[in-house]
Amino acid sequence: MQKNVLLLGGGGFVGRHVCEKLARRSIKATVPTRRLPHAAAVLTLPQVRVVQADLHDPAQLSSLVAGHDAVVNLVAILQGTPSAFERVHVDLPRSLVRACAQTGVRRVVHISALGADEARPESLPSMYLRSKSMGEQLLHRADLDLTVIRPSVIFGAEDRFLNTFARLQRLAPFVPLAGAQAQLQPVWVEDVADAVVACLHGPHQTDSLGRIYEATGPEVYTLRELVQWAGRWAGVAGGRGRPVWPLPEALARLQARLMELMPGEPLLSRDNLDSLRVPNVATGKHPGLADLGLQVSSVRAIAPTYLSGLEGRGSPPMARPQL
Repeated sequence: MQKNVLLLGGGGFVGRHVCEKLARRSIKATVPTRRLPHAAAVLTLPQVRVVQADLHDPAQLSSLVAGHDAVVNLVAILQGTPSAFERVHVDLPRSLVRACAQTGVRRVVHISALGADEARPESLPSMYLRSKSMGEQLLHRADLDLTVIRPSVIFGAEDRFLNTFARLQRLAPFVPLAGAQAQLQPVWVEDVADAVVACLHGPHQTDSLGRIYEATGPEVYTLRELVQWAGRWAGVAGGRGRPVWPLPEALARLQARLMELMPGEPLLSRDNLDSLRVPNVATGKHPGLADLGLQVSSVRAIAPTYLSGLEGRGSPPMARPQL
């Protein structure tokens, strides 16, 4: 059993759930963050230690890795420049490999993305998928006890996916949607967190060494179907949701380009559209969450429980979909 885990990205959407599950099992977790408020959700959890550090400083990362039984890497971005993707998805795993070699820590659980291909990164259509694949490639080639988890789009009460589309429908009479026919197999954040913990603790921790797991829910949807359901589950328009208008490719790319030019982080980028060209569903080439002893939950069972309360929570600032 891993008793002392370094959790990179532990203050994020998935990381918060992993921290809670580790704490319940009395497993200590160290969560580094550049700014302490970013990890506010886990600061008060028992067994969790939050430290201020820069993961992109190789010396600081090596110091963090030392003394831990395992490292979980959840750090990722969905949008950015080529150099930003390289820094987060490639350079950080490279630094992690070096830190593990220097400190003798071998156990690494890495959260990648469904659609990644560590054997042929150059074949993929988006910077996101190519960089995710290159980071995986570095880890697979290293002398590590590695497990890779590739989730589909992740949903949950704090998600930036279904919540965003539900709120959009509260504000607009219809939804012009890029990538409407993209296929997704959404997975609950709790199931992804359970998968991480199963690789560190319990009967499957040894089985998971050297394996890639595809983390998906039980059902496949198009993006259009999920947007429609988000509006209905949120009770928009009397439970009917708003009309969804699929955009042709040229208009979709124009919409994404205009969103990229707006201040702040865009809801959609052209690279997101490129990622959606790869079906975000299980390929069957790798084991799934059932092979970790997990029974996954359907988006139909979980999403209505939190989207139905949107009316009472008002309209928080928009966040981009987590695709």
